[in-house]
Amino acid sequence: MKPMSKPYLSLIIPLYNEGSILEQNLKIIYKSLQKLTKSWELIFVEDKSTDNTLQKIQKLLPGFKNSRLIQHSKNEGRGKAVSDGINWAKGIYCGFLDVDLEVSADYIPLFIQELEKGFDLVVGNRFYEKNLSAISRVISSKGYKLIVHWLLRLPIDDTEAGYKFFKREAILPVISKITEKGWFWDTEICARSFWKGLRISQIPVLFIRRTDKKSTVNLIPDTLDYLKKIYRFRSQIPKK
Repeated sequence: MKPMSKPYLSLIIPLYNEGSILEQNLKIIYKSLQKLTKSWELIFVEDKSTDNTLQKIQKLLPGFKNSRLIQHSKNEGRGKAVSDGINWAKGIYCGFLDVDLEVSADYIPLFIQELEKGFDLVVGNRFYEKNLSAISRVISSKGYKLIVHWLLRLPIDDTEAGYKFFKREAILPVISKITEKGWFWDTEICARSFWKGLRISQIPVLFIRRTDKKSTVNLIPDTLDYLKKIYRFRSQIPKK
């Protein structure tokens, strides 16, 4: 079947070293998409993995209708992967989620509904299971939120959730201004969207930490890197 010329939704799946969970989780995402009453396309962006992710997605791709694969020739970062997906997307709306599904694909219809209400950007606001393994995530998330509010003056509770949906024509001008390619991309796109006056909605989403997959986030060094980038980035806050 040929890809639709103008799908309603373009779902972007950034991929980096996801070989161990790829097949199982893509099937879950695909089932969620099949429940939608609107047309859609899948855009996979393979960010030069060091495991067998590329080989696996090349093998799986024929089984997913309306899907495309973008391959990076070098590792660019999760943010650049999502930006490339948005630029390649054909949908009226587009969004991305992390393929580890620590936030469920079942939230996709809710995010689309918010866009249909007139919002330009819909951001996932993570809440966590009440257990000891989640304590470090909760503390770091709340601390980061306070810093973002303080330094960047953003009224967004969770800029870093890997679950964001967009009205494509509204977000493209913002994407063109983005300089960050890595994890800080999420904060930058939220900040620039807010400063540009886009309508932003937030949806609570349950975050369930996967213990069968090594996280690509290194909590302490990544947090320090975030703090440095926020401090530098605040110089770009528009003057009133």
